[in-house]
Amino acid sequence: MPYTQDILINWTPQETRVAVIESGAVQELHVERTLERGLVGNIYAGKVVRVLPGMQSAFIDIGLERAAFLHVADLHREDPSVRPASRSADAQTPIEKRVHEGQTLMVQVIKDPIGTKGARLSTQVSIAGRLLVFLPQDDHLGISQKIGSPELREQLRERMTRLIGEADVKEGRNRPGGFILRTNAEDATDEELAQDIAYLRKTWATVREQGLKAAPGSLLYQELNLAQRVLRDLVSDQVQTIRIDSLIQFDALKAFGEAFIPTGVSKLAHYKGERPIFDLYNIDTEIERALARRVDLKSGGYLIIDQTEALTTIDVNTGGYVGARNFDETIFKTNLEAAQAIARQLRLRNLGGIVIVDFIDMLREDHRDNVLAEFRKQTGRDRTKHTISGFSPLGLVEMTRKRTRESLAHMLCEPCPTCEGRGQVKTPRTVCYNILREILREARQFNPKEFRVFASAAVVEMLLDEESAHLAGLSDFIGKPVSLQTEPSMSPEQYDIVLL
Repeated sequence: MPYTQDILINWTPQETRVAVIESGAVQELHVERTLERGLVGNIYAGKVVRVLPGMQSAFIDIGLERAAFLHVADLHREDPSVRPASRSADAQTPIEKRVHEGQTLMVQVIKDPIGTKGARLSTQVSIAGRLLVFLPQDDHLGISQKIGSPELREQLRERMTRLIGEADVKEGRNRPGGFILRTNAEDATDEELAQDIAYLRKTWATVREQGLKAAPGSLLYQELNLAQRVLRDLVSDQVQTIRIDSLIQFDALKAFGEAFIPTGVSKLAHYKGERPIFDLYNIDTEIERALARRVDLKSGGYLIIDQTEALTTIDVNTGGYVGARNFDETIFKTNLEAAQAIARQLRLRNLGGIVIVDFIDMLREDHRDNVLAEFRKQTGRDRTKHTISGFSPLGLVEMTRKRTRESLAHMLCEPCPTCEGRGQVKTPRTVCYNILREILREARQFNPKEFRVFASAAVVEMLLDEESAHLAGLSDFIGKPVSLQTEPSMSPEQYDIVLL
């Protein structure tokens, strides 16, 4: 039985939140904030500020806080006489011979700034429509790999070739540009494809015209907002309804859909209920769970998910599950349930990059094969490109998942200012000994009348109680009094030593 989905859109002036519901459970969460909209897909007039021959890269100013990054592999060959098949040789031309400082380039963001890294750019521009992706600098005609039938692929190729030719005749000139058919173009009519061709070409003409007169750092084209992308990217036969809780945005989305995506309009509905729309499926509770390190499984097992800048690790544990007939079966059942939960968590948290999954060790090979097959089956629904390897010699499953935007945790949270993201703080006793060493160091360099220590309540209390003998001994050794004062605003690790 094919799965069905419902999409809920919670709109406020400051933030749009989208939840994809399947079988009563949240499968995906998307968040876009008005002041922090993602940049992927945006096109800018960029200025080259620095070329790095050693990295075969360049830094480009597109008007952001940090300069963006352009690698030589993402440079497009401007010479139209060079065919796509021979462009691999062009990639070997050093970047310093292709761009220079001060040059203005039309660039597109292909990866948002993440952590300390700036945005990644490409000069190979593409503009996505509902059914097609337009490649204005190319003449390639591609078809989504998910459209698997060779006969259907050939039919689509012939139809697109005819429609592009008809569009050229209608416009009275030969318009260059290639197209890629997206998966949802599989059942599209000629009229729908022709509308997408016209819309994308018109959009590109506007972008190109602005690019000729815009100053460096100017935004030439902005990707659709989250609600509009729902209609463009998420609508499929599996989607039953798209409910939005704002009448104004419902009308705007309906008008957008009627103009560009007519098939999605019939699924739109304005939610008029008294309860907040996200309360229907306890989605705010799910968001809190998606930010937690631990994920409990129904059987009693649990996952531990840790994100770092380089990779994400997921550890599977049996916990209190003792329901199977023997230990091997217990482990197998837990791992099977974990495979399903991990696939959902990857989508829910938007985890990307390298992901290492540490399933519980299984002795039987058929168990490992079944768990891996289940994991691949569950991740098969994922719209984000990913690869999964088999079990490594250490019993780990390694996978990659394309990361173009911040994960849910990175979007909604920031590192703790007290522990600075370590997840732990120094004990009061450790801070006490740091203070005693610091006083001794200062006493050897200066000759004040008194040392006054400002610290948190827990540290001051320990210095007055358990560490009072060490503090008195230090005071006698340096021949100076040491006074203590509690500073409520200080974190457990902070302290200050004032020389009076």
